Amino acid sequence: YGHKLHRHLQNLHWKISVEFEGYRMCICHLPCRLVKPNLVGDQTFSKMGAHYHCIICSATIARRTDMIGHINRHVNKGETESRFITGTPAPKSSYQVLKESDTDVQVLPNYSTPQKTDSYFNPKMKLNRQLIFCALAVLAEERKPIECLDAFGATGIMGLQWAKHLRNSVKVTINDCNENSVTMIQENCHLNKMKVKLNTKEENNDEALGGGEQNTDTIEVTKMDANVIMHMRSFDFIHLDPFGTSVNYLDSAFRNVRNLGIVSLTSTDISSLYAKAQHVALRHYGCNIVRTEYYRELAARIVIAAVARAAARCNKGIEVLLAVALEHFVLVVVRVLRGPSPADDSAKKVRYLIHCQWCEERIFQKEGNMVEENPYQQLPCDCHGSMPGKTAVVLGPLWSGALFNTGFLRRMLFEAVQYGLDETQPLLKTLVCEAECTTLKNFSTHGPYDENKQEECGVYIKTPDTSAESCVLHGKRKNNEVVRNTAKRHKSDNSAEHPAFYYNIHRHSIKGMNMPKLNKFLNYLSEAGYRVSRTHFDPMGVRTNAPLAQFKTILVKYSTPTYTGGQAEDQVPAAADTKSEDAEFLEDNKSGDRWW
Repeated sequence: YGHKLHRHLQNLHWKISVEFEGYRMCICHLPCRLVKPNLVGDQTFSKMGAHYHCIICSATIARRTDMIGHINRHVNKGETESRFITGTPAPKSSYQVLKESDTDVQVLPNYSTPQKTDSYFNPKMKLNRQLIFCALAVLAEERKPIECLDAFGATGIMGLQWAKHLRNSVKVTINDCNENSVTMIQENCHLNKMKVKLNTKEENNDEALGGGEQNTDTIEVTKMDANVIMHMRSFDFIHLDPFGTSVNYLDSAFRNVRNLGIVSLTSTDISSLYAKAQHVALRHYGCNIVRTEYYRELAARIVIAAVARAAARCNKGIEVLLAVALEHFVLVVVRVLRGPSPADDSAKKVRYLIHCQWCEERIFQKEGNMVEENPYQQLPCDCHGSMPGKTAVVLGPLWSGALFNTGFLRRMLFEAVQYGLDETQPLLKTLVCEAECTTLKNFSTHGPYDENKQEECGVYIKTPDTSAESCVLHGKRKNNEVVRNTAKRHKSDNSAEHPAFYYNIHRHSIKGMNMPKLNKFLNYLSEAGYRVSRTHFDPMGVRTNAPLAQFKTILVKYSTPTYTGGQAEDQVPAAADTKSEDAEFLEDNKSGDRWW
């Protein structure tokens, strides 16, 4: 009946619709949204998947309040144009071309939201991409050409940067399992005047090149699951950057990676790594964690422990070259060492951590299988004796070894300067100081890599014979020298390990006392005979081998009382005539605010 239909449309669809700029998004009961069926007894009841369709993007939202908030977020971002067309691909006119590090990529609308587009591109990950590029550039100096894989290409921005800047030193393969992403990667290769090798058939893009200078670089684009391609082929350099955790791809990555190759992975599941979703961390990494003052370093050690276990299952060990944990990602770069002995050495460094929840003291459990009568005796503090009940918690398993390789970081800094990556240099300088456990004022730009570089360049320049035989001999000699030099660098780069974890100076400050300036406090600790440095994990963190009790003693010794009134002119609180520690840290790093 007409009146019943009218009442149905008014009550069920029209009254609960969401209005936006003259449009009404009514609720939809069609099977557009997949809903899991409910099993009750022997019968299956399919639940109605009522939802809304966003007119700006292709998202489907179940609840009306969520839909209103979704539209408001579009408005706040300035996205008010209706561009959702059902069943048809986005027109070419809606593509947007972005540029990063002299590389152009075209993206679809909503490119920064992975749930709404196939061509996911996150501008905030520029620093991450530059760090990975520097690591690859260092490996390309050790041996060339190297085969490298970007397992999750999306727009192909990372692989394009590798091929565009490193040229003949690398053979780049960009992979993605999504057909639309593969098409986008091919178009971006043509946009950057590069040849595409797809399904073993090389396509010359003379039309795309036009009248410009032709580039002979070739990028291989594959469409398959990341686990499949890593099982099928061997690579020297593998980068994993899935949306979320990388643990599902670690076994495949270490199966065929070549000896002394590099595996880098970016984890963006920070809710679990930063102890906001502890049950997810237990499910993905098999690790028990709580929120601590050093939660970012804890996250890096969780990921490295998972990497070490996956490598050990393939009879391979790891050498951690770099571990960075910032606000929205955790980056880990490791070198692969083949053989059961390196695998055993790496597996031994995966240990549990005892953390005191009263004073924030922490220590790794001692090696051995014997059960201790009182594990609290391993902690330097006596909180268990003075406090009732249980005061400590066991965290882990975690990586207990070093997080940085000083020599590799210095070579990365050299490559960053050479390629003009200004935004990465302040962070790399801080990492070098953190690896050496020294302050930025004592930072030296001269390292062993510069001397090796000059010697190698001198050998190549002085070679007079250019015949085919001598080229082969020199090539063999060069390869042997590179292997020997790499082995020597591993021994020389592995200096004394930096202290594990750090202390936040604000967490241990004394109420009613003004703390000294952070750089002065570092000097006080250094004068007391301890190794100290700042850390990129926390702007107010101090990495030191001093026990927490001594740390607090020195902090109390050089803190001044806070005067509320009636103070003399010469009695000025320490905090009154000093800048904030954050500003001072950024001053020392010059352009450090770009990455902080």
